[in-house]
This record gives sequence, structure tokens and C-alpha cells, in this order.
Amino acid sequence: MGPNTGIRRRRTIASILHAHLVFTPKHRHGPFTDEILTRCEEVMRNVCADPDTERLEFNGGRDHVHLLGHCPPKVGLSKLVGSLKGVSARRLRLDYPDHIHKYLSGEHFWSPSCGGAPLSIINEYIEQQKHPHRLRVKADHRRDFPSA
Repeated sequence: MGPNTGIRRRRTIASILHAHLVFTPKHRHGPFTDEILTRCEEVMRNVCADPDTERLEFNGGRDHVHLLGHCPPKVGLSKLVGSLKGVSARRLRLDYPDHIHKYLSGEHFWSPSCGGAPLSIINEYIEQQKHPHRLRVKADHRRDFPSA
């Protein structure tokens, strides 16, 4: 392996763990403007400023944001997600109080989770990546879990 493989090496471990996170607000009726998305990216970049955590990509739409990041095994993904959601929600509420207030559910801005496709659907999706001619995943199987 070459020096630019992205693998992080420590004394007893080598890792390359990337996470694609999609955050959706509780009220998905277009809370994000270009200005608010830019601010959200700045805040999330600051949260990922830890030397062991690296934000690779950020993008979003009117009702969600995508974040692709790298975190080592010692940084728990759930703690990183909690920090990203908590800090960004707090900063956006402080920076855009009148606008963000319309999209709060109680005091909460972000939805607790997104996704949740069964493993069988994920496996089928992965298989389609190798064989594009296979059957497509049916849209009605996307959400197979109770809402939070």
C-alpha cells in the first residue's frame, strides 16, 4: 500500500473508517437557506477540527445535510454525531433565532435518526453496484422501522 491510502496507523491498530451522515431536521419543510447551510458547514467543520477527526465533504439541500467524515476507532461515532447535532443546533438557534424557531419541535431541531433500511435491502443495494442490470430496490421497503 502506498503512502496516500488514507489508512491511519497507530502502535496497535490501522484503520480507515469513513461515515456518511445525513442529518434531517424534525420539520422537513425547507429550513435551510444558502446562508444557513454555509453556517452549518462552518459549525460542523469546527466540531470536526479535532486532530483525529476529519471532515471530507459537506453538502445539503433545503431539508437535509450530508457530511462525509473520517473518525478513528477511539472517537465513538455516536459521540461525534451527538456533538455535531448538539453544537450545530445550538449555534443555528443563536445565529438565526427567528428563522430556526419555526422548525423546532419543542427545543429540538434535528430528527433523532434517518435511514434504517433492513440489511437485506442494503445488501441488495450493494450488489446492484456491481451488477447494475439487477432489479432495483423497491421504494416501499426504505423505512421498515417504527418512527421515533
